[in-house]
Amino acid sequence: MAKEKRVITLLTDFGLDDEYVGVMKGVILSLNREALIVDITHQIRRHDVVQAALVVAASFSYFPRESVHVVVVDPGVGGNRRVICVESEGHYFLTPDNGVLSLVLAENEVERIHAVTDPAYFLMSLSDTFHGRDLFAPVAAHLAGDVCMTQLGDTLCPEDLVQIDFPKPQLPADGTLVGQIVSADHFGNLITNIDRETLRTFRGSENGADVSIQVGRLHIDGISKAYSAAPVGRPVAVVGSKNRLEISINQSDASAQVDDDEGKVILRLK
Repeated sequence: MAKEKRVITLLTDFGLDDEYVGVMKGVILSLNREALIVDITHQIRRHDVVQAALVVAASFSYFPRESVHVVVVDPGVGGNRRVICVESEGHYFLTPDNGVLSLVLAENEVERIHAVTDPAYFLMSLSDTFHGRDLFAPVAAHLAGDVCMTQLGDTLCPEDLVQIDFPKPQLPADGTLVGQIVSADHFGNLITNIDRETLRTFRGSENGADVSIQVGRLHIDGISKAYSAAPVGRPVAVVGSKNRLEISINQSDASAQVDDDEGKVILRLK
């Protein structure tokens, strides 16, 4: 029986203007012709580890078990930061140790964690500026082949890893729910740190009390099931595909309507 092909996903902040993504794929295929490479996105905002953490947590479970997820949003490249390999829910994550897996680790069971230190699995010449090519790509190719993650380096514990100080929603004494915008997607939808379960608890049930929402200059009455519930050009709140409350403007860009210093999201029961 032929060996099952393994999926390698790529998630970076490299963009598509340069050769970086294509070169990573070339390295992978040079070492593992059977790998199936899938681009999650290369449009993460430059150095935005929080956005990358949200995207990898929201996407990995839709791939087959034993997929290798490579995340290269790595402002510390060439410095003292570690590279790690994490096994969680039957998936493998190959990332810098900079907190990009904070949500994956918080929301899923972790089986194993290993440092990635054995140069036998790197390219022979390791640059200080392009570890995506020289380290992450070849290690991913080996992991999707016959190499076990235990061969990569020493065992680590979850407590050893860098964690993002991801903001949590607050419930002040005045009875409001106060969240924060943590990211914006390509459409300008503002992703908050208020997840579906927190919202359900605040409202009382899945179809509980309605709410009013204030974000900067935007005021929204209620939470809708679709962006189209509001007239074109008007703000709307939905629980999006990341299972987090989103602030949107139907067929427009909410991020252009909210300044960086207006990122607080206040919900009040009506």
